[in-house]
Amino acid sequence: MTLHRDQPDLDPQPDDVPAESIERLFRDHNNALVQFLASRLRSDQEAREVAQEAYVRLLQLDRPAANSFLRASLFRIASNLMVDRLRHRDVQNRATRAQLFEEWDTHNEPERQLIGQQELHSLRGFLAELPVNCRRAYLLYRLEDKSQAEIADALNVTPRMVRHHLNHALVHCRLRLNGASLETVRAYFKR
Repeated sequence: MTLHRDQPDLDPQPDDVPAESIERLFRDHNNALVQFLASRLRSDQEAREVAQEAYVRLLQLDRPAANSFLRASLFRIASNLMVDRLRHRDVQNRATRAQLFEEWDTHNEPERQLIGQQELHSLRGFLAELPVNCRRAYLLYRLEDKSQAEIADALNVTPRMVRHHLNHALVHCRLRLNGASLETVRAYFKR
């Protein structure tokens, strides 16, 4: 196969990819990219966020591929970001489903009671590490048996933010109970 000079998309660009190439890529393929991501992430907002990050990473490549390969590179980068996000979501979901409080009262052995008391003491400390609204949401939910709508009204936030706070509190406490340091947990939430 011979390359012809009238096929500019097949010629590698030795320098950075021109802005117009990225603009054309965005114009021609952004809808397909967002739809591809949304179908797997099940969230239009997350799909747009991942697509945006993929464009940023594409622009940061040292030696971008030829224009014809920009689309493939974009989708590969976006797919990798999507997998990272799905893994992060899976870890959060597993931690949320896990019970923070084990059945302490079903075991009347003195050792189990002592371990339970120590875990409860540790859990109080872990809750104190949380941001104020996150801790308040969790305590209203677990101790006062408030609904998420009631908590949203009490904290003057959206129900979605309440779910975020509850999830954050559960994951934070579960990670800490499993031995993660405070720095590790904070780094986990910054991702």
